[in-house]
Amino acid sequence: MREVDPKTTNRAKAFELWMNAAMPMVTMTKTFDITHLRRLAKRKGVKLNMLMCYAVVKAASSFKEFYMLPVKDKLMAFDNIAINTIVMTKEGGINTCDIPFSDDIHQFEADYLRITSLAERSTEDVVLGDDYMVIGSSALTKCELDSVVNVYAGFWNNPFVVWSKYRKKLFRTTLSLSFQFHHTQMDGPISTGFLNRLQEVMNSMEY
Repeated sequence: MREVDPKTTNRAKAFELWMNAAMPMVTMTKTFDITHLRRLAKRKGVKLNMLMCYAVVKAASSFKEFYMLPVKDKLMAFDNIAINTIVMTKEGGINTCDIPFSDDIHQFEADYLRITSLAERSTEDVVLGDDYMVIGSSALTKCELDSVVNVYAGFWNNPFVVWSKYRKKLFRTTLSLSFQFHHTQMDGPISTGFLNRLQEVMNSMEY
């Protein structure tokens, strides 16, 4: 993680407009077709949540804006990205853990299984540190939600995705997903481009 001068980036105007806004977060919701993803999980015997996490961070890796983040009153740049997921512990609580992005889905899966297993047994969150721009995620799979608006804490500006229980139809499986981001980090064209790219990744993923 390193500080960058916003004036040397394409986020200069957004930094000026939104860094001191009372509520700088934007939330978008979209229904995704995860038919291919669900079939892939079943056919290969892999976790659907792992495929979802991989799809999100894989799509994000296509946009340079995901490698920048407003932190306090500064704009920081990162060389790596990761996704955070929530794990139920053996004691019935929750821990969060960071999964580093690897374009190799098998490497990503190995890291996912190792780190989530560690988080399940740990009494603390498992974090990667300041070298990664982390995308938060939460899978609320007990209910078919239409939308989720996440809390804005003011000290954690990372993008956040939330998805709910998928809906099975005759030939398709759909899933509602909410995407929250800090307006300094990206604007509408980038955020919607990310959502479109996410659907493309879901449709074409191989294992």
